[in-house]
Amino acid sequence: MTANSSRRIEIYDTTLRDGTQGEGVALSLTDKLRITEHLDSLGVDFIEGGYPLSNPKDVAYFAEVRKLTLKHAKVCAFGMTRRKGIKASDDVGMQALVNAQTPVVTIVGKTSALHVDQVLCVSRQENLDMIQESLAYCSQHVPQVFYDAEHFFDGYKLDKDYAVQTLEAALAGGAQRLVLCDTNGGSLPSFIAQALDEIKARLAPVAQKYGKDVNNLFGIHVHNDGGLAVANSLIAVEHGAVQVQGTINGIGERCGNVDLTTVAANLRLKMDYDCLQGDSIQRLTEVSRFVYELANLNLVSYQPFVGSSAFAHKGGMHVHAVQKIASSYEHIDPRVVGNERKILVSELSGASNIAATLGKKFNIADDKELMRKVLNRVQDLENEGYQFEAAGASFELLLREQRGDLPEFWKLDHYRCVILKREGERAVTEASVKLSIDGKQYHEVAEGDGPVNALDGALRKCLRACYPRLAKLHLRDYKVRVVNPNAESAAKVRVVAEFASSARDESGSESIQPFATTGVNENIVDASWQALADAVKYYLLETQAD
Repeated sequence: MTANSSRRIEIYDTTLRDGTQGEGVALSLTDKLRITEHLDSLGVDFIEGGYPLSNPKDVAYFAEVRKLTLKHAKVCAFGMTRRKGIKASDDVGMQALVNAQTPVVTIVGKTSALHVDQVLCVSRQENLDMIQESLAYCSQHVPQVFYDAEHFFDGYKLDKDYAVQTLEAALAGGAQRLVLCDTNGGSLPSFIAQALDEIKARLAPVAQKYGKDVNNLFGIHVHNDGGLAVANSLIAVEHGAVQVQGTINGIGERCGNVDLTTVAANLRLKMDYDCLQGDSIQRLTEVSRFVYELANLNLVSYQPFVGSSAFAHKGGMHVHAVQKIASSYEHIDPRVVGNERKILVSELSGASNIAATLGKKFNIADDKELMRKVLNRVQDLENEGYQFEAAGASFELLLREQRGDLPEFWKLDHYRCVILKREGERAVTEASVKLSIDGKQYHEVAEGDGPVNALDGALRKCLRACYPRLAKLHLRDYKVRVVNPNAESAAKVRVVAEFASSARDESGSESIQPFATTGVNENIVDASWQALADAVKYYLLETQAD
């Protein structure tokens, strides 16, 4: 056992409150409750649910969350100190915090003299009274009370003595954690470390006076405006912090909060601290992507540990090495955090990329000539604007084509799209597709909300008699990217379309995994047709035994 392995670091999640202050982030009541359950399963120690006086949704959350059976996490209500000139017991904010009936209340107060003088506009003594009395009132009704020292590090630079006085007031009020906040997110790790060392030394006798252990007192809450939130959190732990506050995926105001997925992984796997619960860290990737989905945010592919590209290998030399010794280009086993290795195929690839990607499925690991042939074709196509990293299904079809065993499911005669737009009316698209299957001709017409929808409808009409299982194939996502923007409106575009099947196996899982296809052309409709046709062919191949 190392020196750190017995030291417990609390993970305090504020995704449901601080995270929702991020631009474009909105969570429904149901979303917040579902995320709460996932955070609990991850082994998070504290879940900050919101401010119970802020809005009706937060009020409802604290009522509904009591109905959940949480295995480990404690739910926290968050609020501000009492208003100036009023008793804490008479303040509606204080009453709302107590009435939330959570096991923990977190109070945020002004620590910087600048904010006291020019933002809050009260005397410095009044601010100290507000902190102490608010903490004392909540401590009488709630098992645990934490103090978030807002703007602590900026305030400490400005006036060390006053910043320390605010922490002393919080201790006098019964705070069980003093959470030092880098609210503006601009501090450097060296200053975080220096400030913590100094504060611990100055507060040791005061903490002892109130029966607190100064080595089990401090938390850290940092923002990422300087891009140093993770570094600042980790160095704070090394200098005595026992609690880290942040959000899943680092969502939050401006540049966001510290990303708890990165912090927890580093604390547990690199620094050997005790955090989360048991082997729950294996759910880190799952929880990260669940929060992205509910927050309606795009995944950050290069996010450390949990990103879809965190263990993706593209260069042929890298792939060759990692196939022999994983640690040669991977700092951890991706399975430890619930992620997986991804081998990419591109113009930078070597034969080892193809062998690692599709070698087992197609039994071509020893067919060097075929792999070189495929690589040459990939390089030619990528020069035209194609990319196969996110379109594995199209790459499989390319491999089959080069191997000479890609079936001809149909032979296209032509397709046509007509868009009718009248002033003041919605545009209507009509598509016709004419093709032959085993020498028999099919010619169908369909209307749609756009050319892709209309073409999809017409193609399915042509194919449904021969391939009825296509009814289970559904478009899930569709993206367009300009390849050569200098050509302006005549630019070539790349379409990537993601599909999923509604077919289920006996366990309830999808019979085939979601897949993506691609198409490239100066004509966006033809690029879309390529992606659509590839998707249908791939699905028919993958389900031909059904």
